[in-house]
Amino acid sequence: MTERTLVKPPRTVAQRILGALGTGIVNVVLLVVAIFWLVPTVGLFLTSLRSSGDNASSGWWTVFTTPAELTIENYANLLSNPTITGSFWNTIVIAVPTTLLVVIIGALAAYAFAWMRFPGRDWLLIAVIVLLAVPLQVALIPLARLFGSLGIFGSVLGVILFHTAFGLPFAIFLLRNFFAQIPEELLEAARIDGARDWRIFFQVMLPLGLPAIASLAIFQFLWTWNDMLVALIFTNADSQPLTVAIQSQLRQFGSNIDVLSAGAFLSMLVPLVVFFAFQRYFVQALLAGSQK
Repeated sequence: MTERTLVKPPRTVAQRILGALGTGIVNVVLLVVAIFWLVPTVGLFLTSLRSSGDNASSGWWTVFTTPAELTIENYANLLSNPTITGSFWNTIVIAVPTTLLVVIIGALAAYAFAWMRFPGRDWLLIAVIVLLAVPLQVALIPLARLFGSLGIFGSVLGVILFHTAFGLPFAIFLLRNFFAQIPEELLEAARIDGARDWRIFFQVMLPLGLPAIASLAIFQFLWTWNDMLVALIFTNADSQPLTVAIQSQLRQFGSNIDVLSAGAFLSMLVPLVVFFAFQRYFVQALLAGSQK
């Protein structure tokens, strides 16, 4: 007896039209949302390319009819400002080491919580989860006093330590959940071959956990790069990042939107480049939970 094969009936003309219209409507909605999402960024960029007189007399959208208004003089003046260039370098010095420390320490701790057995492991994990709910603001004054007694208040090191401490709970929680989903058979096979924890971590966990680690690095870098509250309190004139420098320029230049827009777009440019460079890993991490 042969098995009956189910043959899917052909789609009617009406079904094809409805399917095409449904897909078209979804694409149109997504396109409209993307346009509205990008309008502020495009407006900021075009404003930064116009003179103060043009910005005062008309809106940024007039460049589409009068492209002669565009100029790079605002960026030339901004980059010739030693305060801005120094703060830009300070932002890199703060964001990059903080991201590396959070990723490295968080990955090591996450592996320990996921696959190593030691006394008090579950209670320590609970403490890490509780730290996720601690507001950043409650630690500003105590840590300011501690850093002052250590002689690092107002320095780049103090800001790096602050961001690292507050970034680790989320990093450990995120990576621990990702590492725990890795099949235990892989670790058992590696141990049978004589691999120790260090070798398992570097040769098994890190390659498999690359999407989650890349996503964590993106989040941590963006949080640190765009921070102003911590930097405003824990830095001085020599160690201030770009966000604080732009805020100080706001007081200095008043309503000069051309200077402020150029500085704001410069501050936003690096995070955009980082995000688009690692978005492939970011998407992989988001889809990892739906795949088995």
